[in-house]
Amino acid sequence: MTKIGHGTPNIAFAAFVALIVGTQAIAFEGVVKPETVAGGDVYSPFVGRSYPDQVLFGDLHFHTEISFDAGLIGTSLNIHDAFRIARGEKIISNTGQPVQLIRPLDFLAITEHAEMLGLATAMRTSDPRLLQDEWGRKTHALFNSGQEGRMAAFADIIDIGTVQGRDPTAGLDLDGDIWLDIVETVEQYNDPGSFTALTGFEWTFTPQGDNLHRVVIFGDDADKTSQTRPFTFFEGADPELLWNYLAGYEEKTGGQVIAVPHNANMSNGLMFAPTKFDGSPMDADYAAKRIRWEPMHEMTQIKGDEETHPMLSPDDEFADFETWDVANLSGTAAKTPEMLRYEYARSALKVGLEIEREIGVNPFKFGFYGTTDTHTAIPTTREDNYFGKYQHTEPSANRHNMDVIPAEDPALRIVTAQESAAGLTAVWARENTRDEVFGAITRKEAYATTGSRIRVRVFGGWGFEKDDLHAADFVANGYTGGVPMGGTLKASPDGGAPRFLIRALRDPDGANLDRIQIIKGWLDADGESHERVYDVAVSGDRKIDEDGRAREAVGSTVDIPSATYANSIGAPALSGYWQDPEFDAAEDAFYYVRVIEIPTPRWTTYDAAFYGVPLPDSVPPTVQDRAYTSPIWYTGTE
Repeated sequence: MTKIGHGTPNIAFAAFVALIVGTQAIAFEGVVKPETVAGGDVYSPFVGRSYPDQVLFGDLHFHTEISFDAGLIGTSLNIHDAFRIARGEKIISNTGQPVQLIRPLDFLAITEHAEMLGLATAMRTSDPRLLQDEWGRKTHALFNSGQEGRMAAFADIIDIGTVQGRDPTAGLDLDGDIWLDIVETVEQYNDPGSFTALTGFEWTFTPQGDNLHRVVIFGDDADKTSQTRPFTFFEGADPELLWNYLAGYEEKTGGQVIAVPHNANMSNGLMFAPTKFDGSPMDADYAAKRIRWEPMHEMTQIKGDEETHPMLSPDDEFADFETWDVANLSGTAAKTPEMLRYEYARSALKVGLEIEREIGVNPFKFGFYGTTDTHTAIPTTREDNYFGKYQHTEPSANRHNMDVIPAEDPALRIVTAQESAAGLTAVWARENTRDEVFGAITRKEAYATTGSRIRVRVFGGWGFEKDDLHAADFVANGYTGGVPMGGTLKASPDGGAPRFLIRALRDPDGANLDRIQIIKGWLDADGESHERVYDVAVSGDRKIDEDGRAREAVGSTVDIPSATYANSIGAPALSGYWQDPEFDAAEDAFYYVRVIEIPTPRWTTYDAAFYGVPLPDSVPPTVQDRAYTSPIWYTGTE
């Protein structure tokens, strides 16, 4: 029997805030009970407990003027500027406009492109090493001949470096000590307990224009990260070779590192293909390597949202969100419907269940997080403060129809208006340190948001009751009786169905919440995978029917001409208790939570109101931002 929870008007908002951020335990360590002393129990119930009691928000995919596709096309802000704005300071943007975040970030990873590291700096500074090379002199002259020449030079570099797969800077030693400079600067801004700075890079593999990029993130201090250099696809044009590099780094340094795929939606079916990169069958060893080194997926960012696609999820009315689905990353090959299944996170989770049935290992048992993928050194994610992700797409009256992905075929072109303001990574941690942030990511106690700072927690277990949702020790009970996001439930001790406790809280400076949903995917006895969306909690007096859906929309308060909205609908907090009504213990499954806000103006609508320009036709005027938790899996058999 399904048990549905609705909004929580009976719980005071302030009390709900206190409950959702209350003390919690580390999932894989279990609850740490209060200490005792010789004279008996310690009075404070919090002594000795090591629960993740903070939700931290940050960005894990970030470029400054060092990256070739930033510095070569106008970005002038450097790493210091990036950390200054991330930590809350006002800075001047690449186009001379003041910009500041509404609140500081808690963590930031610098992830410059590994390929052609140093080229942008050499081009701007007329580095003698560049000018001694015939190609370098020609490209440098073109770069300095004006905006048209600069873009022509950039197009040539992109063609050589990412399409042809040749390193035009080979032998010039342009990277020099840039990596060590990055490592040193990251260390300078890392402030344990207050702000976490992480080192990383982007492996920029784009075979035939299809996106197979990975962001590499280190969990270590400079004593370890200074012992390596970024691994380029020129050195290894296969994800498995990147994994070998990661393994070599850990063996050499004793450190920690992961790779995170992103923009599967631009891979034209390659990112989550059920085969190895060379097309051969995926075996258990390969699958185990993939999930070992790629435990997370970047769910949302500038180049579209990757949860699902309306053709894959026709019964999900929220599926068509910030969708980029016309071509690959280079705009050179059109997308076909059969590619979609291997490009979106929800369908990839289902494919993972299918593969596990065949070979015994699930290569796609990943968690979710979100990023900006900014190329401006400015991590703005709010719709009302959108500073673009490239220098030429910073705020201006005419930015909506500029090329982001140019294409010879107009149908494959992507323009600035289609850029998404997303996204952010949220982690549940005990303190704001490198170990804690990286640990939360690797154990998948993390989630993605499309730009706002929604707080959400979910626990799955077998013995939860509806009253547990409102308990003062909600989080401690969640860890004791179940697993958090990123965890796995084994077979039920009493043969019952899994039960879930969920709490969500709006961004305090943002929009109210529309609803909480659980998305379930499962594999039946015949090896066919399925999915279903359940509404768990909805705002207002709307009802959830027997089929587990609230058919009535929340409505909208958006005034499009003025780009304003009101929080007179929705709820500041929602909670829900849900038990799977169609559970079969023989069927492996996954469950993740999606929290959706009420409609607000999209950034293009804010632009139209601010500059007095028409709304673009290519995107809707409103958006419903959301959060996606990492899944909880059910595995009936080992």
